[in-house]
Amino acid sequence: MAATHLTARYCAVAKPKIGANGKPVQTAFPDDDPTGLELRVSAEGRKVWTFRYRTLEGRQRRLTLGVFIPDDDEDRQTGTEKREAWPRPLTLKAARKKARMARAVVEDGGDPATKRRKDKEAARAQTIRTFDDLANAYLGACTSGEWKPKGRPKRERTIKDETNILRRYVRPAFGKSAVEEVSRATVKRMLQGLISRGIGAQTNRAHAVVRQVYAYAIAEERVQVNPATGFAKHATETPRVRVISDAELKALWGVITSPEGVSIAEEGAEPRPLYLSRPVAIALSLSALLLQRRGEICGLRRAELDLENRTWLIPAERMKGGKAHLVPLTIEAVKLIEEALRLADFGREKPSPCVFPGRRDPAKPMRPDSLSHALADVAKAAGVEGVTVHDLRRTGAFVMASERLGVLPFVVSKVLGHSGDTGGAAAVTLRHYAVNDFMGEKRAALAAWEDELLAVVGAQPRNRKMQVISGGRP
Repeated sequence: MAATHLTARYCAVAKPKIGANGKPVQTAFPDDDPTGLELRVSAEGRKVWTFRYRTLEGRQRRLTLGVFIPDDDEDRQTGTEKREAWPRPLTLKAARKKARMARAVVEDGGDPATKRRKDKEAARAQTIRTFDDLANAYLGACTSGEWKPKGRPKRERTIKDETNILRRYVRPAFGKSAVEEVSRATVKRMLQGLISRGIGAQTNRAHAVVRQVYAYAIAEERVQVNPATGFAKHATETPRVRVISDAELKALWGVITSPEGVSIAEEGAEPRPLYLSRPVAIALSLSALLLQRRGEICGLRRAELDLENRTWLIPAERMKGGKAHLVPLTIEAVKLIEEALRLADFGREKPSPCVFPGRRDPAKPMRPDSLSHALADVAKAAGVEGVTVHDLRRTGAFVMASERLGVLPFVVSKVLGHSGDTGGAAAVTLRHYAVNDFMGEKRAALAAWEDELLAVVGAQPRNRKMQVISGGRP
């Protein structure tokens, strides 16, 4: 499009052009003074100021100046004394001023984009002095999506886990140390200290987080060497194999469903009453019935549910494998979820988006560790040792795959939401063509598991014949 003299009103009403396919396409509206200034309007209508120029080598470059705002919204503009989110909001007048400054750099033989990058690096180097500074910059870049070590943004859950590991184990050890002073010996001392305290798997997690923080620092040209590489894991991790017996399941289920009057007896202390709120009890029951992870259960949202069709769609950002997972809801699970929704709404003018809202902030879900703490108390009251929430998931998978139910391992994997299992089929086939995601097989498997579980705990007699659930799939 030929350059014209832009006006504030013209910019305010500018819209993207319609392409040959009948849909809006990104459109540039160049200004005639200064040359190179453009208002770029995306297909979605987002307006950004850019400056186009050529370097001395003849390379055409484009520099983003900021986002467009009308002249009557100047109070949103920023100066050097007040830094806000980037790109900065700019009026037409302010965008012209910045474009002229960039044009002056070009005419002097410079490259505005390169200059901005170097200025940004210098500013970042000045603010990142200690490991704490570096960790904060790393977490900020992960949260904003700027840092994508595997080509995709980190999930919110991963960032929270890394934040906690840094807070609990790493920052106390060398958070105040200068970035360059953290050596392999420094990292090893921290890891050996954790091992001496009896901390196992979390030691390896701390090692991994430090390694990632310094990988980010290398990418940002803040350091040249990663002090967390070049040596093996300190902790030996043994996969947990705990499977809960039928007798233990019955004892646990009895306490979860009827906690009234139950006490916890601990050695050297007076028995104390068990406190188990109904929402937490429901969440534990759903963990046993649906075999999903504790974070997925606690984070259950109304928008993910289709109770009419008895399905629960867990979005990709809440799944460990980063892939959306469709869970068929059993009859008992639907009853429990409906009860949880009634409890979540009780006494509230505005419904919470969460099925299990947190006590302090109902807009946020219950913390996953709430289930872990609750089950630990339930297990003590029931006389069951060494059981975790994840053991419920493992036990259900074990029983389904055993001869008691005869569910094929591939179907069990689909129930659990394991994204890597293809059952011998090509990965591309399942990624692009298995649209139904084996819902029939998953629903049959979970229904059989519910019947078996409720029969084991004495809640109902078995109401169906056990049979091999294969569905004729690979």
